[in-house]
Amino acid sequence: MPFASTPTASARASLREASPVPFWLDAPDRPEPRPGLVGAESADLAIVGAGYTGLWTALLAKQIDPDRDVVVLEGETAGHAASGRNGGFCSASLTHGLANGEARFAAELPTLLDLGARNLDQIEATIAQFGIDCGFERTGEIDVATEEHQVGELAEYAELARRYGQEVGWLDRDQLRAEVVSPRYLAGVSEPHGTALVDPARLAWGLREACLQLGVRLYERTPVLALSTDPAGVRLRTSYGGVRAARVALAGNAYPPLLRRIRHYVVPVYDYAVVTEPLTPQQRAEIGWAGRQGLADAGNQFHYYRLTTDRRTGEDRILFGGYDAIYYRGNGFGPQLDQRPATSALLATHLVETFPQLEGIRISHTWGGAIDTCSRFSPFWGTAHAGRVAYVAGYTGLGVGATRFGAAVMLDLLEGLDTERTRLDMVRSRPLPFPPEPVRGIGIDLTRWSLDRADRTGGHRNLWLRALDRLGLGFNS
Repeated sequence: MPFASTPTASARASLREASPVPFWLDAPDRPEPRPGLVGAESADLAIVGAGYTGLWTALLAKQIDPDRDVVVLEGETAGHAASGRNGGFCSASLTHGLANGEARFAAELPTLLDLGARNLDQIEATIAQFGIDCGFERTGEIDVATEEHQVGELAEYAELARRYGQEVGWLDRDQLRAEVVSPRYLAGVSEPHGTALVDPARLAWGLREACLQLGVRLYERTPVLALSTDPAGVRLRTSYGGVRAARVALAGNAYPPLLRRIRHYVVPVYDYAVVTEPLTPQQRAEIGWAGRQGLADAGNQFHYYRLTTDRRTGEDRILFGGYDAIYYRGNGFGPQLDQRPATSALLATHLVETFPQLEGIRISHTWGGAIDTCSRFSPFWGTAHAGRVAYVAGYTGLGVGATRFGAAVMLDLLEGLDTERTRLDMVRSRPLPFPPEPVRGIGIDLTRWSLDRADRTGGHRNLWLRALDRLGLGFNS
């Protein structure tokens, strides 16, 4: 039976006292903001954005060359946007899943899988090296079927994964429910090594501290207003000054890009999540989940969910997000879109549909944030201004792990290096651009409607979805 399309009254009631802020950022020990930039400065490398991509770029740049003068400019505070609002699934995948990778980069997928696995190992090593306290757990992930047609789809996925040498396990209904107790579960695919769970804000704050230890200059609450070049370098203009740098890396995620050429490739799509109050011992026992794996259902409009331990009490909560991704016409973007009560109520409804034993549980936090979505659902790169500016964008919601790889590629491109990374077709190619409005909004809404309909009609893909599949634009992750 498909998930409800309208919220229940009890779900709405569970939101009555919810705090409208991201759970991860609601921490009394969050770092104090760094001072903003006042005046003019210079640097070897300037980075725009202090989310994961920008922080990894700064950290890797200093590790490669400790004498390199690196400046990071952040419009809010480090980790304020997508890096502090996601579900904390740190995946080895660089291609937004194996199926999406095979559909778009089949010839080099074995290399991408190897690079992704190494990238996740290097993230773990960096967390250990700098003592980053972000709750890093290599729990793996289970994809679950909640509809009959999804069982066959997951079986096909498991076979695909085995063909590429990936370790996966098939769980029938009883085996899956022995792991996590939900009456909706019909079967699942366990991937024990490809995903770690983290506290995403604390990962960002830890990378921030590591950068500062290595001598990176970070200016927060310093939005960059314009980018220009002259024979002396690249100039970034801010409200009260600016930076002139030999090289610039753009790490703006879904924010309106400084380079016009990127604007046709990325749209901001808003994703929403809720977190429950701490589970009681009885509730915790009734759902099982001893392995603490990350979970995602196999729908086109899928939910992702996980346990997270409350640092203050030691009790577990559940984060439950996804499903109702929203595009606001005209590339709508801004803090006014960070809350969507209808979606929060729907997520609270689906949470209890998944775990009826949690009926009556209250929601403590609700929030949303923008995902930098591109038409191939995985990152793309490029350079501008005679190679002095590099950018990466388009992670489409799977950037917690991939951002480190994205940062390494940007540094290669800025140095003009011929590496295993820069030789990838994934790095050299671009996604198809989105059409201008109003066609853009109509197409995105039609796609979302069609995906929802497919979930409710046994997986049947209508003419519109089949046409997108033929054009290489189908969502397949």
